[in-house]
Amino acid sequence: MTAALALPAASLALDAAGKLISGITNALDPAKAKAKKQADDFESMFLEQMTERLFSTTDTEGPMGENGTGGGIYRSMMTQQYAQQMQRAGGIGLSDQIMRSLLQVQEQSGAATSTVQGVANVGR
Repeated sequence: MTAALALPAASLALDAAGKLISGITNALDPAKAKAKKQADDFESMFLEQMTERLFSTTDTEGPMGENGTGGGIYRSMMTQQYAQQMQRAGGIGLSDQIMRSLLQVQEQSGAATSTVQGVANVGR
């Protein structure tokens, strides 16, 4: 294997290993799994809105055009499927950032709640 091919292959292997470890960690922690699902759903919705905008600017003829029967319905279903496939293929990286933010907010609210409960127990 040449050096030009070895680096991308190693990068792919490390990426796959990282995703496997992350998947195992998320399976063990239900809060992380829930945050990951919410982040994936949000990224999918964002991609759907983006692809919908792209398709609305084109003038098309036939079943997907405005002159077709139910063209708007078919176009919305098509953009929804495109968005879900893009998100499953790795998306645009929005999901990971959202998940990190959700977990940070959960950790901060959990720490604040335990501090408030600790202060309430002091007076007893």
